[in-house]
Amino acid sequence: MSQSLRIQLVTPAPVRSLHGNRVTAVRWARLLRELGHRVDVTNEWNGNECDLLVALHARRSARSVAEFSGRFPDKSLIVVLTGTDLYRDLPGSLAARESLELATRLVMLQSDGMRYLSTDCRGKTRVIIQSARKPKRQIPTLKRTMEVSVVAHLRSVKDPFRAALASRRLPACSRIRIIQVGRAMSENMQLRAEREAAHNPRYRWLGELPRWQTQQRLQRSQLLVVSSRMEGAPNVASEALAAGVPMLSSQISGMQGLLGSDYPGYFPVGDTGRLAEMMLQAEQDQGFYRRLKQACQRLRHLVCPAREKRLWRQLLQEIC
Repeated sequence: MSQSLRIQLVTPAPVRSLHGNRVTAVRWARLLRELGHRVDVTNEWNGNECDLLVALHARRSARSVAEFSGRFPDKSLIVVLTGTDLYRDLPGSLAARESLELATRLVMLQSDGMRYLSTDCRGKTRVIIQSARKPKRQIPTLKRTMEVSVVAHLRSVKDPFRAALASRRLPACSRIRIIQVGRAMSENMQLRAEREAAHNPRYRWLGELPRWQTQQRLQRSQLLVVSSRMEGAPNVASEALAAGVPMLSSQISGMQGLLGSDYPGYFPVGDTGRLAEMMLQAEQDQGFYRRLKQACQRLRHLVCPAREKRLWRQLLQEIC
């Protein structure tokens, strides 16, 4: 595309936060600039004229979407559907549904969410899986322990202590240790994490870390657990695929849309016993662990940065 566009990218996530939507917005801004466009990242549409508005979150960015569409009805508008849009807000939020109607195109971060949309919306939806860069150097894993990472802010929807609870059920011979990275989003969550760390010798909570440290922790892990009750398509899953770290995941739509329905590492939501069994199987059964690794390796191409850039280029060519 030879034309340079003025793009405003709206995300409700606070500036300099490590929330998933902010991480996504910053990466997309860099990608779109590499494609030759001028990009501003804001929390709300600031009223300035631009060629294209890209809004993350149909409900929380609904005012920006409505005001931009009302003032510039002939200009292009992309609404990016998050997990909370698809699995919580759309059925009960008129504002979220209106954002979908006003959008020129919808972007979804994984394919399974299509079945939650109307036929009309599906026709203007494009799936763009979030990319992650392959680590420049390999960080060796520990030999005496099997580190299992949980990378998510501590809030109820993430079911953040499921892996810690499962680790309590492991036999004494197990080498598994749970390393949790993420900010406690409430005082109760912080107290629970501190209490768990004090009483569970297999569990360690590191709190919120800089992004590069979080990535290093993930890269040296031998397993990632995604235990969410509801999830869109978390950045950490893309980063795990890029780094070659296999996953155990709760069997939810957002993860099935990324990993596929036949991925061998799913456990039922909230099932502590089944997660404990699968962690132990990953530790002791080399064949099972190899199947997890191979399944993730087959999916690695989906998170290639060049692929994400190509899909964004195609989308902009469609509407501009």
